[in-house]
Amino acid sequence: MNRTVVVGAVAAVALVGLAAASLLGGRRDRGAAPSAQADAPRQGAAALAPAGNPLAGQADELMLAARTKGGNQAPMVIYEVSDFQCPYCRQFWAETLPALEREYINTGKARLTFINFPIPQLHANAQAAHEVAMCAAQQDKFWRMHDLLYQHQEAWARLPDPGPYFLGLADSARADREAVETCLGAGRIRQLVQGETQASWNAGVRSTPSFIVQGLLLAGSAPIGDFRPILDSIYAARTTRR
Repeated sequence: MNRTVVVGAVAAVALVGLAAASLLGGRRDRGAAPSAQADAPRQGAAALAPAGNPLAGQADELMLAARTKGGNQAPMVIYEVSDFQCPYCRQFWAETLPALEREYINTGKARLTFINFPIPQLHANAQAAHEVAMCAAQQDKFWRMHDLLYQHQEAWARLPDPGPYFLGLADSARADREAVETCLGAGRIRQLVQGETQASWNAGVRSTPSFIVQGLLLAGSAPIGDFRPILDSIYAARTTRR
């Protein structure tokens, strides 16, 4: 039996007892400043650990609705903690997210919220990418911008000044350019992104992509087949208690 299958089986059993953990717990290193971390390589979604809350602030202030897929009544909440310049995050977007939407989000089993975790020590243009995405979120254009950033990641990742390119993507997302520029210049979005990165660090995130599902931290990109036993176990545990 290969490692991925073993991990999936163990995870499915472990989650029956752990799925009820809340998003209020903490981890060691609380309060430490985020530092350079490696992108989490493609692997089975195996790194299971308790996690804290990756959000710091009120839902309206953080524009959570604009960057959430799925209904509010979904019994599972998935926080996707990502870096727009991370190649494994792009891999998740291209290969796993479409199936996740079909099987869990569109069926009402889960909702997914995108969490900002740029790692500028590794990805020089990541912070700016997250800022323009959140400025697009103010116009309810987050997911269009999200898709464009991943779709064209190779084009902007090494640019010495990605700003003009990002504004072009904002045009493609049909966002108001002047409003985006005003948003970027105000500085509030930069503070939001940095605060969210710190909150995610405090919650236990150390690499991208990472996923927090009902209080459990899963590190690394993985195909949908590795997510299914984990999500199905959580869904069963939460729905049978109702």
